[in-house]
Amino acid sequence: MIFGEVPLDRALGAILAHSLPGAEGRLRKGRVLDTADLAALAAAGETRVTVARLEPGDLGEDAAAARLAAALVPDPVAAGLAVSAAFTGRVNLNAVGPGIVEVDPVRVHALNRVDPAITLATLAPFARVTAGALVGTVKIIAYAVAGAAVERACLGLAGALRVRPVVMGAAGLVLTEVPGQDPKLAAKGRRAVEGRLKVLGMRLAGVETVAHDEGAIAAALGRAPGEMVLVLTGSATSDLHDTAPEGVRRAGGRVERFGMPVDPGNLLFLGHLGARPVVGLPGCARSPALNGADWVLERLACGLEVTGEDIAAMGVGGLLKEIRVRPQPREPG
Repeated sequence: MIFGEVPLDRALGAILAHSLPGAEGRLRKGRVLDTADLAALAAAGETRVTVARLEPGDLGEDAAAARLAAALVPDPVAAGLAVSAAFTGRVNLNAVGPGIVEVDPVRVHALNRVDPAITLATLAPFARVTAGALVGTVKIIAYAVAGAAVERACLGLAGALRVRPVVMGAAGLVLTEVPGQDPKLAAKGRRAVEGRLKVLGMRLAGVETVAHDEGAIAAALGRAPGEMVLVLTGSATSDLHDTAPEGVRRAGGRVERFGMPVDPGNLLFLGHLGARPVVGLPGCARSPALNGADWVLERLACGLEVTGEDIAAMGVGGLLKEIRVRPQPREPG
């Protein structure tokens, strides 16, 4: 691309680099100048204008952006993405439904290293999205770019960005109570959990409140409906063999992990009852604010297996915003 200032008589067919006032209104940057535009600029007293011209082999910003988006998302339905038309060198990629973002950072980095004018920005891996959310944007930041560079950027790009949809429809919730517990606590927990599921397009299939006792928890787990079971206890889980994890084991299940390097959310446990995941929610899950349990719940809802290694890897970026109502905040007030 050739860029620079030229006399008006050499600007026909060039791309206007900066918006300018014309005799009948403002001429917007990016416009391909025609004879009427040049006459309007001359009438406004302009004698020179800054323009861009494509060289042989160049692609204009919209054509380049569209080519990259097509290479990145060759099958929008399979990727769970809506691909916008190119405009001012930009193509937006929006989620068509709730889910989590799957992105290959290696391939995105490779694209962004090809040419500074070729860019792709995405949400972070595993970010939760709802229908219509902007997941990524392709942007050509010059008026044109070498076609050969675009083709290099497209190599191996297919599938580097997608939204994994929610595949679970419902979850059951087991709440436990301890003597002297404020009765509002269980209701608060139920509302928060139901809100989390609703955002994912899931429903709360059933709720049962039982005593904070291994046997009572085990029995309730066996009756709980849904493809996933959540446990929110009146007394915080403090050990891998505390009451709620032992309740899972007594019900015939297993517990793979207690504790996570995400704060708030440290006191989560993860297990299975048959094929169904069981998530022991930390007390901070009574708040609608983001906590570590959200990251586990969202992945499970989208059909991803969550292992102890996965949870261990959540520590980088796992220092989340403090929940002000926590009984034991990170830092003394």
